[in-house]
Amino acid sequence: MNRSFRQVQSVLDRNRALIQQVNENHQSRIPDKMVKNVSLIQELNGNISKVVSMYSDLNSNFTNACQHRSKNGNSLRRGDN
Repeated sequence: MNRSFRQVQSVLDRNRALIQQVNENHQSRIPDKMVKNVSLIQELNGNISKVVSMYSDLNSNFTNACQHRSKNGNSLRRGDN
């Protein structure tokens, strides 16, 4: 799971950089930079979808791990009776 969290953090860090660049381009009011914002915002949008998917996968993995531990714990307790 640590690897997954690092991947999510990497995408979030990239998003932060994209947002900063979009803001700088917008504030500059230079037409070429404003046009560049279209592709930056598209990348940002794609990254947001990736993060949603990654968090969904993390949630599933975490839920499965908890259920697995719960089942193992319950079977051990039943065996002690």
